[in-house]
Amino acid sequence: MKKLLADYPVTIETPVAWGEMDAFKHVNNIVYFRYFESARIAYFEKLQLMRFMEETAIGPILASTQCKYKYPLTYPDTVTVGATVSAIEEERFTMNYVVVSHTHELIAASGEGIIVSFNYRENKKTKIPDIIRERIFALENSAPSP
Repeated sequence: MKKLLADYPVTIETPVAWGEMDAFKHVNNIVYFRYFESARIAYFEKLQLMRFMEETAIGPILASTQCKYKYPLTYPDTVTVGATVSAIEEERFTMNYVVVSHTHELIAASGEGIIVSFNYRENKKTKIPDIIRERIFALENSAPSP
């Protein structure tokens, strides 16, 4: 399992809840987006991005997201969700996610999100601040080796 998460500098672990399953007896598709969101927020916390946003009014906003379902999750299980930044542009960056089942030791889903740097005071997108860009690079370079 460690190998499946080697490229993800931020990971979180969460149990699969009984209530996340749907009438088809597997975890409902929308739940994976919650897993991605939790990993994304954990990544932002490592960057101290929420504190930065409180001080400057510049922070992240999710522009788009997608998920590729690979293996159905069921209760009981635990998943580890990984997050990484795979590309940085002037005003946005791309995050990649992976959801790994502990029971099956395989990738249950992968996904992507486009995060835009947004000035909440001026209500418009803005350049990613240099300090945030530097923190992303530092966090990405701290990813453990397989």
